[in-house]
Amino acid sequence: MKIGKVPENVLKRSVIKQIKTKRKEILVGAGVGEDCAVISLAEDEVFVMSTDPITGTVHDIGSLSVHVTANDIASSGAEVIGVMLSVLLPEETTEADLKAMMEQVEKVCADLNIQTVGGHTEITKAVNQPIITVTGIGKAKKDSYITTSGAKVGQDVVVTKWIALEGTSIIAKEKEKELLTKFPPAFINEAKDLGRYLSVVPEAATAAKSGVSAMHDVTEGGIFGALWEIAEASGVGLEIDLMKLPIKQETIEICEYFGLNPYALISSGSMLMTIDNGYDLIRKLEKEGIKATVVGKITSGKDRVLLNEGERRFLEPPKSDELYKIY
Repeated sequence: MKIGKVPENVLKRSVIKQIKTKRKEILVGAGVGEDCAVISLAEDEVFVMSTDPITGTVHDIGSLSVHVTANDIASSGAEVIGVMLSVLLPEETTEADLKAMMEQVEKVCADLNIQTVGGHTEITKAVNQPIITVTGIGKAKKDSYITTSGAKVGQDVVVTKWIALEGTSIIAKEKEKELLTKFPPAFINEAKDLGRYLSVVPEAATAAKSGVSAMHDVTEGGIFGALWEIAEASGVGLEIDLMKLPIKQETIEICEYFGLNPYALISSGSMLMTIDNGYDLIRKLEKEGIKATVVGKITSGKDRVLLNEGERRFLEPPKSDELYKIY
């Protein structure tokens, strides 16, 4: 397609026509010439907003873009109602490529009952691969939203599902040809399919009703980054049993092959929570079919300690995500 905003006919048939999920709160949504969305909220509700770009992969970029932002909103205990997309595409992008991205976006939106309320779509020489930035819009009761900074001394630290799901899935797709020289196709297919676990919206909804004091979705920087951030935001310490951090065998073997640290690998699909009785929360999550694990405790002071079969070492501030090493 040519440089500049996509033509109106392309916008209508390959972008706007793909937006089928509607919400009653959205008074003005995506449309030709509409630069703003208009959203109605009740008196006792607040907006919760977040924004994220997808830059580390082009595989399933439409799906990933919505999941990542929806997870951020859900980690505050809010309900996601809408997303706005800023889509920047290189010249070689075809209309079919654009339509496929929007179909991915709408599939996740339909699954999570989210409306795409607007955005911008442009062909530009400034990028050499598609970039989607999503701004998520959520709503919550004024007195019930949850922050990353709410962790309290003595509480259990709970992790849902498995760490590094997103990173494992991305690497398996980006490096499939190379990995097939080492691993059987069934192994690689399972690794690629770990993307099916990326949404943390269901566990966030259960946790928000169960008395969690803090939630943080585990994204760039992996579980080590998320643990540091929740402790730093809350002004507390941590004591985490490394052996209890849940991890898939596919993640272990792929990370070993590329020399990556799985604990610092992008991990959408896993939620970090703090609560007085983590085992009660685990039982509630298991009733919803969601795996969860108590991995440690919130402690007083500022020490962030990792325990590994008797060895103690200190957690460090987040660094660049391990995913970027594969490029």
